[in-house]
Amino acid sequence: MTPQQSDAKEASVSSPVSRIWRENLTLIAIALCLAFLIRSFIAEPRYIPSDSMLPTLHIGDRLVVEKISYFFHPPELDDIVVFQPPAELQHRGYHKDQAFIKRIIGKPGEIVSISGGKVYLNGQPLQEDYIAEPPALPMEGRQVPTDEFFVMGDNRNDSNDSRYWGFLPRKNIIGRAVFRFWPLNRIGFM
Repeated sequence: MTPQQSDAKEASVSSPVSRIWRENLTLIAIALCLAFLIRSFIAEPRYIPSDSMLPTLHIGDRLVVEKISYFFHPPELDDIVVFQPPAELQHRGYHKDQAFIKRIIGKPGEIVSISGGKVYLNGQPLQEDYIAEPPALPMEGRQVPTDEFFVMGDNRNDSNDSRYWGFLPRKNIIGRAVFRFWPLNRIGFM
């Protein structure tokens, strides 16, 4: 075999290998870009680190938080939302990237109060079959400001929520918890 034939044979052998590498690298780059876009704008997984949402959510539950629906409509009552801590919580030492999860109890313009172990919305008691126990402390009526929400944990007596740090600005909401994927025995939509 002449040197020219040897070079041609090596080129033909390395060409399919280099093409496979290019294709694989391209696929990996596309997959990484898609994963980044999905996590940034559509949905992301979250972990429950505390018992503030008992009995609905337990420590260690893993959820899918969707981010897209609030581009089309505002958050609704009873939505379970994941959010960045508002300024008051950041002043108390919570990091701005430390996510919280709570249930929306009051929307802009509504009045939230607590009396006799019941939460009232605009003077009407809420039917709350999802709470761990009735709230122990009363709270005078508070009107929810524009573009803000009143949120509470389902574990009413062990939840760091709007009763203690104020209203949740809409801009702080990351998304809505829609699906629990772990543990397997409690898998399902929220």
